[in-house]
Amino acid sequence: MPARAKASRKARPKAPRAPSAACRAERESAGRALRRDVPRAAHGQWKRAGDGRDPVGILEASNKGRLANLIPIRYGRMVKSPFTFMRGSAAVMAHDLAHTPVTGLTAQLCGDCHVLNFGLFATPERHLVFDLNDFDETLPGPWEWDVKRLAASVVVAGRDNGFTDSQCRDAVMACMRSYREGVRACARMSPLEVWYLHLDWQDVIDRETDIRAKRIEEKVAEAARKRVIEHLFPRIVKASGGGFRFVDQPPLLHHAPDLKIEQRVARAMAAYRHTLPADRRVLFDRYEVRDFALKVVGIGSVGTRCAVVLLMSRDDDVLILQVKEARASVLEPYAKRCRYENQGERVVAGQRLMQSSSDIFLGWVGDVDGRDYYIRQLRDMKFSAPLEQATARQLDQYVKLCGWSLARAHAKSGDAAAIGGYLGKGERFDEALVRFAVAYADQTERDHAALVKAVRSGRVEMLSEQ
Repeated sequence: MPARAKASRKARPKAPRAPSAACRAERESAGRALRRDVPRAAHGQWKRAGDGRDPVGILEASNKGRLANLIPIRYGRMVKSPFTFMRGSAAVMAHDLAHTPVTGLTAQLCGDCHVLNFGLFATPERHLVFDLNDFDETLPGPWEWDVKRLAASVVVAGRDNGFTDSQCRDAVMACMRSYREGVRACARMSPLEVWYLHLDWQDVIDRETDIRAKRIEEKVAEAARKRVIEHLFPRIVKASGGGFRFVDQPPLLHHAPDLKIEQRVARAMAAYRHTLPADRRVLFDRYEVRDFALKVVGIGSVGTRCAVVLLMSRDDDVLILQVKEARASVLEPYAKRCRYENQGERVVAGQRLMQSSSDIFLGWVGDVDGRDYYIRQLRDMKFSAPLEQATARQLDQYVKLCGWSLARAHAKSGDAAAIGGYLGKGERFDEALVRFAVAYADQTERDHAALVKAVRSGRVEMLSEQ
């Protein structure tokens, strides 16, 4: 575009020029031109990097700084299946993706984009929406990395359910088609239209034509609406000494032995409060801290410092916040360095940018030991689909929602016109990602076997929770 001329003092200011169809067309054309250097078929290739790649060694390196007594729980969860291994091994795939072809187009990435990091949650208006819901590894980077991790996870999850490779390939095609068409649709919208886009779960139910599937979607919505503090409170909190305390369930939920923890939590909550917008501070100030306990969560997060904070109003209304340690993204060694001093702020900023709507209590804080954390409400209708019970058709329908949601998320920060131009109207990219997904699913099974072998040999210690 031509450089903007300097306006004289007498010149009337010109109105901002709206993005024209020609401007979008130019960016789309530039995206198509990238196919010369990076053919879409190239994304179907998976070749293990020849750098002495050791998946167990990568996992061991990722344990640095974690709580040593919880690391065996992490391994115990990961050895259950190739899919649970994949969920806990974002660092392994980040290493691998760094050796795959990229176009040079970037977007804000989830960083751990697998099928179970999508799901339902409540907007501030209390609507149920479907979207990405995990951002521990978020960072700007090549858009292809999120897409390839998602595609591979479809095959691994499908195999976990006993589906044939043909059924898994069909599911990847459905997911990639939904992503491609979603990006191209966003390219034709204004930035505001993309920003306002969301996937309301009631709309998903209303559009469903299969009666059995509609009932399942309604049950999912009902289950999500029960995942609120009012239902959780009686199970994890008890009356004690005229007040309320979390019920100890070691090692998954227990009070910290540090006698000075109350003062540290009070200071942390005061610092966290300043990261909230002014109106949310007014709401937060209606509550005061009553208790604090350490909590083990997830698979990849096991061993990081996570906790729950019980707050109550003067009338004993309940608010429970989750505090999660934020470490450097697994993508950082291969992408641009994090621009935020606090890794918790990185997570919050990435989540707000990628999601259609975010938790009103999202904030961050650092502690005296130099560790960073982000804070959000516990649960708040956050619900992941029970994929282990899904049929092949249901998996197809589900991953279409994942592909569309990822497309919208990437379009908010990336150049949808350029990415859409590169992807094109045909299925060449989709077919390439099917090949990659199957090949990488095979790799994931080999990596899972390597972890099982490491457990059996005593190289790593595993703790089963069953």
